[in-house]
This record gives sequence, structure tokens and C-alpha cells, in this order.
Amino acid sequence: MGMVDESLTRADEPYFTRPAPKSAGAQIRFLAKQLKSTREVAVLLGISQRTVERCLKNQIKTPRPELAGRLETEVRRRWRPLIRKRARAQAARTTGLVIETRARFGFTAAPGTTDDGRMRRTTQHLPPEFAGRLFAAQYAGATEAELRAIAAEGLQEVYFKDNGRRADQLLVEFTDIDYVDFSF
Repeated sequence: MGMVDESLTRADEPYFTRPAPKSAGAQIRFLAKQLKSTREVAVLLGISQRTVERCLKNQIKTPRPELAGRLETEVRRRWRPLIRKRARAQAARTTGLVIETRARFGFTAAPGTTDDGRMRRTTQHLPPEFAGRLFAAQYAGATEAELRAIAAEGLQEVYFKDNGRRADQLLVEFTDIDYVDFSF
């Protein structure tokens, strides 16, 4: 999971009405209920089915750090799907997204002129059309590069081109991301 993908997944969390399970046993029980079998959970997490069963029985209370990270990520990705869907639909229809990032922005303007990229910290509101495109791409399994390209296009239109009022032929590159956070 890349930075943009993970940030889009985290953006839904303020809308949750209940917190996600915290203990390893509760997280495994949640995944087993979602996936309908311990074998599917084992394949998803890359562990043995016996380890999953031991976590279900609370025989393993603190899993290895890498397993705990994968477990938390998978639970967060599947937690409260209807609330997540409703919040994303509203963002794609009416409210849009707010992106806060610190990254290197480079751009090419009119033929023959360029500007070297430099680190910029920006917080911008992206219109609903870009929110819808980001969510659709994430749902379709887009790569991190594709998600970055959509975010860069949104920032290009809103921040650099000022919604079409300037810099008509400007193309923006969005690289060397320090952090990126989305919110609805």
C-alpha cells in the first residue's frame, strides 16, 4: 500500500461510529467473520491457518510486529464499509477532498521553459470530480503512480492553474512526497 492509497483509506476514519478492534484476537475474529474462513484469513495475512486459530483462541495475544501491522492494515481497510461508502459518495458528489502534502513539485510551462522542482507544503481543496476519480481508481486497484497522477492533476488545476485562470499549458509533476493527508 502506498502513501496516497493509505491516506485515502485513513480519511474515512473520522466518520466511523465505532472504533476498530484493537486486540489481535478481536481483529482476527473480525477478519474471519468478513472472509468466512480461517484459511482465507491465513492467506490474506501470509501466515499459517494454525496461527490464525491460535489467535482466535487468544493463545497469541501479541503477534510479531510485522504481522500486527498487516493485521491492523487489513482490519482498517475493511472496517465499516457502508459508512465508508456513504462518506466517499458525499465527497465525490458535493464536498470534495482536502489534500495536505509536502512534496517536490516540478512543472513544465510553455514550450522551452521549465522550472526545477522544489519542495512545497500545500493544503488545497480538490473539487468533487477529483475525489470521485481518486476513489474510483483506488477501488479499481490503481497503482500508487496512478493515484499520484490524479492527485497531481487536481493540484495542477486548483493550485497552479487557479481553476483555469492562469498558466494555461502548465504540467505538474508530484514527486518525493514527505507526507500526504486527505480529509473530507
